[in-house]
Amino acid sequence: MPSDAATIEELLQPLRDDPKHSAVLLDVDGVLAPIVAQPDDAHMPETTRRPLIEVAKRYGTVACVSGRRASDARRIVSLGTIAYLGSHGSEVLLPGSIAPVLDGELMAWTQRVQAFAHDAFGEKLRRLRVRLEDKEAIAALHWRGVPDEDDALAAIEDVAEAAEKAGFVTHWGRKVLEIRPPVRIDKGAGLVGLLGETDLAAAVYVGDDVTDLDAFRGLSELQERGRLGYAVRVGVRSDETPVALEEEADTLVDGPEGVRGLLRALLL
Repeated sequence: MPSDAATIEELLQPLRDDPKHSAVLLDVDGVLAPIVAQPDDAHMPETTRRPLIEVAKRYGTVACVSGRRASDARRIVSLGTIAYLGSHGSEVLLPGSIAPVLDGELMAWTQRVQAFAHDAFGEKLRRLRVRLEDKEAIAALHWRGVPDEDDALAAIEDVAEAAEKAGFVTHWGRKVLEIRPPVRIDKGAGLVGLLGETDLAAAVYVGDDVTDLDAFRGLSELQERGRLGYAVRVGVRSDETPVALEEEADTLVDGPEGVRGLLRALLL
């Protein structure tokens, strides 16, 4: 994949040509904020925040799309003038809003998902220092940075098998397993929900994980519906970059530093 600055500037030109009718859509962890061992320690550097503020002023739609809760994503980015799609698009926190709008169908599953997750989160997972994250209709098990990641993964695989037998859907990410209800939850659906009634000249999505492939496909869905003219899909390279992301991205940038350069390119 090409990733030099000239190529990226060329790919972004349709957005710069009509910024008020263009959308800038970004994942948070590994994109705006570097990946860290403890999720609560994640933060977006001020050197990234400054160009993001200017992008938010210039472009018609700017949103962060995260697997985290929307409120948590906004805490990390610390910018209230943009939208946040949290829990892979199942909750929407609009600019200036205090509380997110939740998907009613998904919320009906919350108690069942969380009850299963808390029952499964037994002494073995605690001993292995696996972390359980409550995301309303999604429960996530994280094992990044635990003392024995291989043992933790083996134990979590057992949980995944039990979850599927119980009728839930499992979704694997970078050192995280999500237990979801058997209804559609993905970043692509979230983007279509957010932008589906808006006619856009152009959009860029920037992501680093397998869940961002759904967002790439969400842009294609908007194009097929006639709601979006031009789309560019940017993958963020790291030592954990999924092969599928490299294959489906239009271009790649190197880590959050490369994303910062992309934001500055949008301001040229």
